[in-house]
This record gives sequence, structure tokens and C-alpha cells, in this order.
Amino acid sequence: MKAINEKLIESLLPGKILAVQVSPNRTAVLAETDEGIRCGLAATLSNPEFDHKLHPSVREAGDLHKQNPADLAGLVESRSFTEVAIGLATINALLPRSPNQWADIHAEEYLLEHGANKNVVVVGHFPFVDRLKPIAKNVWVLELNPKEGDLPAEAAPEVIPQADVVAITATTLINKTFQGLIELCQPQARVVLVGPSTPLSPIMYDYGIDVLSGTIVTDPQSVMTGIGQGICFHQLRQKKAVRLVTLQKGMLQ
Repeated sequence: MKAINEKLIESLLPGKILAVQVSPNRTAVLAETDEGIRCGLAATLSNPEFDHKLHPSVREAGDLHKQNPADLAGLVESRSFTEVAIGLATINALLPRSPNQWADIHAEEYLLEHGANKNVVVVGHFPFVDRLKPIAKNVWVLELNPKEGDLPAEAAPEVIPQADVVAITATTLINKTFQGLIELCQPQARVVLVGPSTPLSPIMYDYGIDVLSGTIVTDPQSVMTGIGQGICFHQLRQKKAVRLVTLQKGMLQ
């Protein structure tokens, strides 16, 4: 089977890159397609081995908008997590869309319904974790930088095989931990990919994901302006510049 990134890039709509914005928390790519202006998002990450003087984290910074979409999307294979985020945001801007398959359901709503009385693992400390704990049988939160009550990422092999529901942050596609986590999930577990970085493509179902809970940008220009000024995702929601949607293999239940 082809790698996820290769399959996603092969599926992209033709288009033209208009702009790229990289802020401390969020990366956005604006593109023009036959279906209109699109904006894709991804979380901004960085690696400590890259620096601004000798080894910049974005090699072609300043000229990214001049690249063709396939090359920009191809940055998902970079060793620099910052470039990976640019590549993933490009993919999210240019993926074909199927609005008839979306439901306006937040990941929190989905997990509160399907995590009740279940063993749940959440990879990434999302704001809804505390609301999930009272209704689930067990909730284990795995974090690279654990907060109080979280488990370190190294505990994944211990807890993920016990889970009925696994919610994985899509930033794992950026820091390249996704495959290792998927391999720990039991075949019967319901696996949810969560967050604005999520590629809303049925291709993800072929790689162990059952549910995609991500973001559609409804006001591309507002998002690009906001990210250029350091806006956070909560503020984008307040501006109603994004729409939270959920897709599930088969039909939503």
C-alpha cells in the first residue's frame, strides 16, 4: 500500500498557491482552485535541531507562494516539522470535498457520545478531556509534555491496546508519530483523528482511522489575516471563520 502522504497528494485538486502564513501556533495555505478560493490549516511545530542562522526550518521562506502545489504539498516529507506543517496545510487546502458526508459535530460531542462507559485514550491534551472523564470508564491522556493527570507519550504501548476508543491528534502526522500509534490500536477500537490539521479525506480510512473530526475554513481571507497576526484557533471559531465537521467511515451514527 502506498504511503499516506503519497496517496493524499495524488488526490489533490489542481490549483495555484496564493499565500502561505506561518504563525507560532498555526500554519495556513491559501490556494485558488476551479471550485474557488481554499484555505488549509495545520499546527505549527518545530524541531530543536533547526535554527534560523545555520539550518533554517523553512528553506524557501519568502518564495513558498511561487511553488507549484505538488512541490509545496511534498514538504510533508521534510525533516523540518515546520515544513511538514506547510505541506499538510497545502494538502488540506486542495483536498476534494464531499459536503454531503460531513456532519456539523465537534470532536468533543462525538467522543462524549461514543466514549461513554468505554476505555478511552486521548493522544494530546484537548480542552474536552475533563468533560470526558466523568462519563467514560477510563480516560488516559498521552502527552509529549504531560500536564497534571496526563501520562507521558512513552506510556502509549501500555494503554492504547486497552482502549475501546482512541482519539489521536492530527499533529502526529506532523511530528511523525502517527504510524507508531496506529499500530498499537486494537482492530475493534474506534479510532478518531482530531484537530484542525486533520485531512478530511476518505483515504485516511485505509490507514486505520474510522472517524475524521477536523476543520473547514469558511472565511479564507479572515483566517489568513488572523494567522499572520498570531490568532489562536479559539479566536478563529469566535470569528466564525471555521466550521468544525466530522466524517465517519460509512454513515455517521
